Amino acid sequence: MAFHPKTPKRRYISGETHLYLGRQYRLQVIDSNKNEVHYKGRYFELLTDNRAKGEKLMKQWYLQRSKIKFAEFAESLIEKFKNLDVEPSGIYLQDIPTRWGSCTPQGKIILNPELIKAPKACIEYVIVHELCHLIHRDHTQKFIALQAKMMPDWKRWKTKLENLLA
Repeated sequence: MAFHPKTPKRRYISGETHLYLGRQYRLQVIDSNKNEVHYKGRYFELLTDNRAKGEKLMKQWYLQRSKIKFAEFAESLIEKFKNLDVEPSGIYLQDIPTRWGSCTPQGKIILNPELIKAPKACIEYVIVHELCHLIHRDHTQKFIALQAKMMPDWKRWKTKLENLLA
């Protein structure tokens, strides 16, 4: 699944907006002796002793949230695929510059942590897409039919993902 980020380069300054699960949140940068990010429900709070660390701190926070959320979202989807006698060997996160996800021949599903910026259903679409590759390695009609069976509105979420982040 290919993508090319269209979000302008972030500067990690107060007032700037950042996506999380499909919604925009304002960033509040606070000078502090700590280096951490907090999600406050309506905004992100970035505490730092050096504003140049902003990008790294946000990236770490996104990666941490991706691990938690992707596992949570994948759980029920993997259960559905177990009924087809398939199960991934694991779900892994990796910066993939031009893809949302991939599936290895060994059954590993690799997801791009940038997906955490998309709505839940978009993330689920990518997970379903990669789970379908456990059965059909290419994008044949059988693959598309399986994807439609497992997520009937997949086209909607693919389009939303492409319009939002790609």
